[in-house]
Amino acid sequence: MTGDPRDIDVLIIGAGPAGLAAGAELAAAGAGRVEILERERQAGGIPRHCHHGGFGGRIERAAHAWASATGSAYARAGTTGPDYARRGVAAALRAGAELRTGVTVTGWAGPRTVETTGPAGLERITARAVVLATGARERPRSARLIPGSRPPGVCTTGELQQAVHLFGQRIGTRAVVIGDEPVGYAAAATLRAAGVHVVAMVTDRPPRPVRLRNGPAPLLTAATVTGLTGRTRLSGVALRHDDGRTTTLRCDTVVLTGDFVPDHELARRGGILLDPGTRGPAYDSAFRTSRPGVFAAGNVLHAVERAEFAAQEGRAVAVPVLHRLAGTDEPAGGGLPLVVDAPLRWIAPNVTGPQGARPQGDRFVLRTARRLSRPLLVVSQDGRELHRQRLLSAAVPGRPFHLAAGWTDHVDPDGPPVRISAL
Repeated sequence: MTGDPRDIDVLIIGAGPAGLAAGAELAAAGAGRVEILERERQAGGIPRHCHHGGFGGRIERAAHAWASATGSAYARAGTTGPDYARRGVAAALRAGAELRTGVTVTGWAGPRTVETTGPAGLERITARAVVLATGARERPRSARLIPGSRPPGVCTTGELQQAVHLFGQRIGTRAVVIGDEPVGYAAAATLRAAGVHVVAMVTDRPPRPVRLRNGPAPLLTAATVTGLTGRTRLSGVALRHDDGRTTTLRCDTVVLTGDFVPDHELARRGGILLDPGTRGPAYDSAFRTSRPGVFAAGNVLHAVERAEFAAQEGRAVAVPVLHRLAGTDEPAGGGLPLVVDAPLRWIAPNVTGPQGARPQGDRFVLRTARRLSRPLLVVSQDGRELHRQRLLSAAVPGRPFHLAAGWTDHVDPDGPPVRISAL
């Protein structure tokens, strides 16, 4: 039986970096009763089981850049993921936000009313503003359509880190890491910490112009996984190289890294419009979704950016939420979609906001499906060029790059969608 309905001011769903930062900012600003719900038993999100260093503000950004350049994990720079998560929790509680763990939002019962289940049973909560901060998840093997047998020994980065750092489970002896993004190097570091030999890291991308130094294992580029072998336990990974050669790497563990997707199930259930590129909620520069009074922040919008980037968005979403509570916000809806042309994958934010509104940092975030050497980004609407910008460095898959936002003042709000192309 559902308990008595409750009314609060702000409901934040998800207690990762974005949700905790939003809760701390809103509670400190006097937003009234601010409640954060987390389905896990502990708050903090993905950083809870990322025991490498490098988390937190400027240090995290520097460590991220260093890891990208050298092929190493985040090493000792900055604080560790669990420490970062604990600091986020402490900041939210200190500001006056209420944090409830082990509570899952199961659906919607109104525009800003959700149904939950948790230790106290079923509940219905109505808020004046809702913030979705449900984060992102890695796609498992089934979603990646990897052929072969289905023996034990195949996991994602998150499953690996939880097994090693949260539960102290034994992994295996020889592992292959699929993926060469920074998260792949973090997975390799976790394997080494568990005493597992990393046989190789594998990616289907071509060799990079700059060779990585101090890598944790041989990096096999331009190689596609064609199958997994083994019955009672994984025994090998079959690869096909671009030149037609085939290889089987002997191992008892495979870690599938990267390939993050926004955890958008709750948004989808609520009928909130999703962006086809990011696969997260479509949103404007004020973090507003297609449902009035429902905002979103963090990696549910664009999987996946570093923890501090998500926290910055959590802090930024507090401003439009406060305007909503005060009745001074602009009417939601009516924004134009921002559409990218291949090989660009997505842009965020992906909806134009009110006239003169700019995204966080006065720039848009983009991703590409293949490497582009100093591309020229062109913004146009109905054949009319609004802006062009030459990047000073290459745009590569798995790394964000940015587009200045000054052109938003020249968008015709009654015109067709705005297009972004890379030449």
